[in-house]
Amino acid sequence: EHINTVKPSLVIVDSIQTTYMPELESGAGSVTQVRECASRLRELAKSSGIAIFLIGHVTKEGAIAGPRVLEHIVDTVLYLEGDRFQSYRLLRSVKNRFGATSEVGVFEMSERGMVEITNPSEAFLAERLVNAPGSAIAVTMEGTRPILVEVQGLSSPTAFGNPRRTPNGIDFNRLLLVSAVLARRLGLRLGDQDVFVNVVGGIQVEEPAVDLAVASAIASSLRDVPVRADTVLIGEVGLSGELRMVGQMPARLREAARLGFKTAIVPKRLRKTEPYPAGIEVVETRSVREALEKALVKGE
Repeated sequence: EHINTVKPSLVIVDSIQTTYMPELESGAGSVTQVRECASRLRELAKSSGIAIFLIGHVTKEGAIAGPRVLEHIVDTVLYLEGDRFQSYRLLRSVKNRFGATSEVGVFEMSERGMVEITNPSEAFLAERLVNAPGSAIAVTMEGTRPILVEVQGLSSPTAFGNPRRTPNGIDFNRLLLVSAVLARRLGLRLGDQDVFVNVVGGIQVEEPAVDLAVASAIASSLRDVPVRADTVLIGEVGLSGELRMVGQMPARLREAARLGFKTAIVPKRLRKTEPYPAGIEVVETRSVREALEKALVKGE
């Protein structure tokens, strides 16, 4: 009734789990209440033309709490993600009935609220320490947007019986895989080393395209030799130590070239379906060993 009286152009319901209908016997947040309230609000939005945003609780795993039917009722599902200790936030679409779900928005929490970051790659690399051992640059895809991120690696002699593997920003199992490949295929002595990997900026990278950057950062730290400052590393690491191609390579290379990087070390292509963009030297390699020989500064 209040919405029909005021007739706003936008309504924000915070949150759908605390909204309830008195005629229903169940309490607020129950499956019945969430389903019926969301359905009623959807009918109101369709009949009045008012845009309605429903803010929902999430589980410990980051999924929407409550009945799964809630996602089917609404037209769009957006997740606002980010590390609570960092100022960056990613607005990601996982469902969009009227558009693509491959888009992502990057924002920064400031004194003026959330402000859009029009050049996220530059923002994530702003505080990078050039020529520091244990630092490598990767190009990850967030939807259709390529973003350059700094991957930091650190190896330190373990003080315990079992060495630790501690990732921040990448999957724990990917770190285990890359560490095992470096130890077995390249002979790096990581059995008595704690290994830490961090993606700067609090961003969470889920794709395996950063494997090569992770491997380079770890090897760089262990050998105390920096990765070439003007080089980006893109590629998935296989169990045999080979490098595997990842998708949307031209878009990644264009973003790296736009930010002034001169060289990109990538897996060797089996089929040359699309030419690489101009403005950046592309070095194709078949294995992690070959890639590290190209990436690490010699004579240090």
